[in-house]
This record gives sequence, structure tokens and C-alpha cells, in this order.
Amino acid sequence: MSTPGEAQPVKLFAGLLSPDTTLLIAIEEELAALYGPIDARSDIVAWDVSRYYEPEMGSNLLRRFVAFARPISPEALPDIKLGAGEVERRHARAGGGRRINIDPGYIDVGKVVLASTKPAGHRMYLRSGIYAEMTLLYHSGRYEAFVYTYADFLWPATTAFLTEARRMHLQQLKENGGV
Repeated sequence: MSTPGEAQPVKLFAGLLSPDTTLLIAIEEELAALYGPIDARSDIVAWDVSRYYEPEMGSNLLRRFVAFARPISPEALPDIKLGAGEVERRHARAGGGRRINIDPGYIDVGKVVLASTKPAGHRMYLRSGIYAEMTLLYHSGRYEAFVYTYADFLWPATTAFLTEARRMHLQQLKENGGV
């Protein structure tokens, strides 16, 4: 019989989406103040995956991913998602529409997990209205998608960012006596 143990630390990252480059950079700084230094960031790229966010945020959306140097416990994901919602509300338009979308998640040795407030058949309820979704599986030296994986997580630039963040995470674990 196995004995339960503590979860291994994971690498926090966030996907940022906004039509405003200046706001993306300001949000990075705000998130760094909350979660520690950013040690990896993707380029800012045009996001044209769907029109889902257009009614609220407008068109010409931009995507950036950032990862944080300080490891977290996977148990912290619901609190981080709730905190991301607070940051989104602070930067909302006077009428209430979001100007920024923040999707936190984590990278561990074998997967990429996203937090969500939306239930779905492939998401597991955590607590406080927050669900977790295994978005990508690391297998045979690369990330593998699922039928529900968001299209922008399949972009070569995104998988390159996530692969590099995973490499950094493995190095951090090694330096701290983990894997």
C-alpha cells in the first residue's frame, strides 16, 4: 500500500490576452509583484483563434505567456485563478468589460494544467468555483494535445515556450533535490 505524500512543486505560468500591448506589460509587472520574478516570457503575437472575446474585449487581440521563477504548490491554483479574476476586474472598463484576460496554469514534469471558472466534461472541480484542465501531456519528448486543447496551445511558439519553461522547472527541481 502506498503512503500519500505532498505534491511536488510546479511552475506557475499565465496566458495573457488583451488588445493593448501597454496593458500586457503592466499586468506582467502586477503579476510579478504577486507571484515573484518572471523567468520566461513569450513574444507578443496576434491572437486570431476565435471571436469569443471580441464582444467584451474588442478585436486585434494579442497573446503573451509568462512563467514565474518561484515554484508553487499545485494546491494554490484555485487561489491564483481567483486572484487573476480580481486583477481583471481592477483593469476593466468603466462599463465592466474586461480589457485583459488572465489564464493561470502550471507546468509539471508530465503535463500543462489550466485553471478555469467554466465547468466541462474534461475539467475537474477543485474548489471555490475553480476547475482544472489537463491541457497538454508531455510524452516521448514533446507535448501532446487532447481533442479539447485550445488551438493557441498548439502553436509552435507556444509549445516552444512551454517546453523551455518545463526545462527550467526540471532544472529548478534538480537544484532543490527534486526529480
